[in-house]
Amino acid sequence: MHTPHTVAVTEFDLERLQRVLDLHGDTSHPESVEALEWKLSKALVTHPEAAPASLVTMNSTVLFEDEGKGEFQQVTLSYPKDAQGAPGRVSVLAPVGVALLGLSAGQRVELEVPGGRKRRLRVVAVPYQPEAAGHFHL
Repeated sequence: MHTPHTVAVTEFDLERLQRVLDLHGDTSHPESVEALEWKLSKALVTHPEAAPASLVTMNSTVLFEDEGKGEFQQVTLSYPKDAQGAPGRVSVLAPVGVALLGLSAGQRVELEVPGGRKRRLRVVAVPYQPEAAGHFHL
């Protein structure tokens, strides 16, 4: 996964995501776990109140474009337990979830999907972000 710009996570998300990694470290998604661990190790850690409203944090609603297809999609970035079978939610352990975490509106990321194909995603907007709404305990 390649991110041309700095990614950021809040202190709360970092703590919670470390617990997710502890729980899912030996799952059937080793590539996603490894990618999330790498991303968290490189991310700028910010205080939740200081997070810009355009930053994709956990439980944010994200509008993104799949630039290769010219298609737009809106999802809520979720913890694995909240994403299971929930329409409109994507797990932070899914390739798209890992890719979107920590980006801001306008940023792009390229990721490899099953079959060796590459997808280029662009964050268009973050219509809802818990921190911007004052919801620090989601």
